[in-house]
Amino acid sequence: MPTPVGTTQHEDPAVPRGVPLTAAEVAERVARGEVNAEELHTSRSFGEIFRANAFTRVNAIYFVLFLLILGTGYLIDGLFALLIIVNSVVGMVQEVRAKRTLDRLALLSKAPARVERAEGVREIPVEGIVLDDVVLVASGDQVPVDGIVIDAVGFEVDESLLTGESEPVLGHPGSPVMSGSFVAAGSARFQATAVGEHAYASKLAKEASQFRKPPSQLRAGIDTILKYVTWLLIPVGVLTIVNQIWGNQLEWRDAVRGLVAALVPMVPEGLVLMTSVAMAVGVVRLGRRNCLVQDLPAIEQLARVDVVCTDKTGTLTEDGMRVGRIETIADGDIDAVLATIGRAEGKPNSSMAAILEHVGEAEPLPSVRSVAFSSARKWAAVQTRGAGAWVLGAPDVLLAEGDDARVRSDLLAVEGLRVLALARTGAALPSEGLPEGLTAVALVVLDQRLREEAPGAIAYFAEQGVDIKVISGDNSAAVGAIAAAVGVPNGRGAVDARTLDPDAADFEGEVRDHSSFGRVTPSQKRAMVHSLQGEGRVVAMTGDGVNDVLALKDSDVGVAMGSGSPAARAVSRIVLLDNSFATLPHVVAEGRRVIGNIERVATLFLTKTLYSILLAFLVAVTAVPFPFLPRHVTLIAWFTIGIPAFFLALAPNAARAEGGFVRRVLDAAVPGGIGAALASYGAYLTARAVFGVGEAEHVLTASTAFLALVIVAFFVLFTVARPYRPWKVLLVGLMVAAMLTVLLTPLGERVFTVDLHDPLAVLIACGFGAAGIAVRFLARWAIQAVRRALERRRAASAVRSAA
Repeated sequence: MPTPVGTTQHEDPAVPRGVPLTAAEVAERVARGEVNAEELHTSRSFGEIFRANAFTRVNAIYFVLFLLILGTGYLIDGLFALLIIVNSVVGMVQEVRAKRTLDRLALLSKAPARVERAEGVREIPVEGIVLDDVVLVASGDQVPVDGIVIDAVGFEVDESLLTGESEPVLGHPGSPVMSGSFVAAGSARFQATAVGEHAYASKLAKEASQFRKPPSQLRAGIDTILKYVTWLLIPVGVLTIVNQIWGNQLEWRDAVRGLVAALVPMVPEGLVLMTSVAMAVGVVRLGRRNCLVQDLPAIEQLARVDVVCTDKTGTLTEDGMRVGRIETIADGDIDAVLATIGRAEGKPNSSMAAILEHVGEAEPLPSVRSVAFSSARKWAAVQTRGAGAWVLGAPDVLLAEGDDARVRSDLLAVEGLRVLALARTGAALPSEGLPEGLTAVALVVLDQRLREEAPGAIAYFAEQGVDIKVISGDNSAAVGAIAAAVGVPNGRGAVDARTLDPDAADFEGEVRDHSSFGRVTPSQKRAMVHSLQGEGRVVAMTGDGVNDVLALKDSDVGVAMGSGSPAARAVSRIVLLDNSFATLPHVVAEGRRVIGNIERVATLFLTKTLYSILLAFLVAVTAVPFPFLPRHVTLIAWFTIGIPAFFLALAPNAARAEGGFVRRVLDAAVPGGIGAALASYGAYLTARAVFGVGEAEHVLTASTAFLALVIVAFFVLFTVARPYRPWKVLLVGLMVAAMLTVLLTPLGERVFTVDLHDPLAVLIACGFGAAGIAVRFLARWAIQAVRRALERRRAASAVRSAA
């Protein structure tokens, strides 16, 4: 194992290697700051949350426009500035709630470290390790600090998280270990040589990341939309300024009010806010189910998942096992041999723990060498004094095909039982591989209990059109039996992965066409994930063991069990702290709710942006005064977009998220924007022709345009709110009632300058409102027709190219 540069903080020659520290020595190192304490970064600090939510581009634009309105003296037209406070406060409150949830769950999910000190072996928080501590690690543990191995038993370290190399590295006394790697097999004691910010993983993190956000289609889509809006806003804003001040010779206060009224609705102020709120609420909701979301885009990715790869043991079956029986084939002190193999493991896996529990206080045999169990080998072994070598592992790995013990084990595996073979040989253990001349001595039959919630979760995914792949290191017959028992479609016919070559041409087809796989190595699990991703699938991988780490790391969404190995939890984006597979459907449903609702509210906000830009452009080109005051656009923003969008963003939504966010949102928003702009503009021009263009008639003509716009805007809200539920009908009804209160009472005329007492004005507005709705349908039909024509042309071009 190469020594990583810069991993040694210092080596105190006064501290003999392997001697546990006393309490006084620990306190001395803590006082010097030689402790593994690092700041917890599960989320942004409170100061960062405040700055991120208060000092935004949208708030800055609104603040400048508010200052312009203050200069005119018409404070009521500055009501839109309340959005600065609302945007900031709502975003901060939700993110603080999410932060507290994340911090609490992150502490719960942290595995303690084991250290050997003068008073004995203790479990302490990882942050409590000090320089020169003697640290104990075993299979499944993540190495918490850098160090030098003191002694080891079958110790293998996987450094794939640090170096990308998937092959485990053998550790021996004197070899270095790096923080961030994890133990693939065996156990070891090592002395800490670098802790905290001096440790290799911390240095690597600082060099590799000024925090890089995980990829998010949603965030990228919203950024693209905001970029388009910015490009349109600048020229339309300039045209509006020229038209208001020079084109219509308005008094400067009226010109500024018209300018602000035109610019305010162009900014989709609530889109980013609603996205943050929906994501944060998702974190809080999942936190209540003891689900730790390590990064927000993980929720979005889960919403897009169309295939779930799951481990069997610990995920579909209970963590704990018990030995049902031991079928003896040949004479021997079987209990003593099993105790010898089991106690050689520093941290036994569930199978070995069950065996140790079964043999009880059996006296182990004197041994001279041991090989720890690993997922890649699928066996463990000991070399005893005078009694040859003993190997415990998968029968189909240890025994030849046709061997009576192997045939018996296959029959037991078909029943869904986990079977291990104990074999012996007179030959010595080789440095690599199995010894020759193995003969079966006994079969250890382990009972596996299905998780009660697993069948229901599998049924949910089947109903949602999400494929399930059971990928396990166990015997393929046992995997098939468990897969069939939990209801995985076509799960019974499990494939033995030893017949699969990831480099073979038929590998992708085998992975695609089958639902369960046995005897899968860690590297094959990763290859299967890559194969599915290569076909455009969005893959979630669930697991709990060291053998799952590579696949968890490379999947689109890694989901670890809370009781799983620290390494599995470290690389996963979501941790199920309650170890319940049934939580996963709730996580997927939460992701779908978030993404589906953001798409809904994005349609509302972009419809407003588009009709605002188009209306401002039409008004500027035709050189007429802008019809609305800032208070008018504030009313529309409140009752047709802002308030309903907040509730719609939190509504249930089970539809699976798909790609093409920007295209779908624009397809829905552009027709509504065109219809609303033309309805308002047409009503305004008609009212000016009927009632006159003088300053005295401006309130009436503007109110006519306002009502036409309100009619189309509410129609867009009706369509976005589908499918209707009683609470949605109530929500939309309250918004309509609030708007009618403004339009039909003295409050509207006195405070919001709306005058609709003339029946002809109402008739004109209703007529153009209906026309705007019709235009929306026509525009939607035209966009879809053009898109279908382009798709047909692309398909025809592809056929010609193939020919």
